[in-house]
Amino acid sequence: MNKNESKYFNTALLMNDALLLLLQKKDYEYITVKEVCLKAGVHRSTFYLHYESMNDLLTETVETLNKRFFDMFGEKNRSFSLDKATCDECMFITPEYLKPFLGYIKDNKKLWRLICEKGYLFRTEKTFDKMYKSIFCPILAKYGVNEKEQPYVFSYFFKGVLGIITAWVDFDCEKPVDELVSIITDCLSYRTSEKTD
Repeated sequence: MNKNESKYFNTALLMNDALLLLLQKKDYEYITVKEVCLKAGVHRSTFYLHYESMNDLLTETVETLNKRFFDMFGEKNRSFSLDKATCDECMFITPEYLKPFLGYIKDNKKLWRLICEKGYLFRTEKTFDKMYKSIFCPILAKYGVNEKEQPYVFSYFFKGVLGIITAWVDFDCEKPVDELVSIITDCLSYRTSEKTD
């Protein structure tokens, strides 16, 4: 990345962060370009060098958050092949996956609350639907869960983990990450009967 690209990228990140900070105080519909620029410390003309509208900024902000989230899993996430994985390798509710995820949430509590509160802006339903179809359905099938039962089993696990994490954030993440990992894995120790690989 050359100096100009780096400057462009850093300015975009400033505006992404400014939007997220403003969203913690007011609804998206009432946030103006002027407010974003003031919060980011950039000129209005700089905003329009990057985006045509606030919706473009929102789209980029969501994409940046998703990238940050998936990047925290590192090389394992990029090299994982669902087709070749064993049932044990498909267990994502393990310390290996939970620790970076929970660490990210602990470091970004306000962001987590914002995403939970205003999920429609962050397209969480679309993201989860995509993950459900492309990742969790094939995993549940590996575990021998009937296709018609998959939405219920997924809902049980997903909402259970989400409920534990939400309670943890409500208590300001006072329990250490390792302790929360133990709570989650203990609660979800039920596993469907595995198919032989």
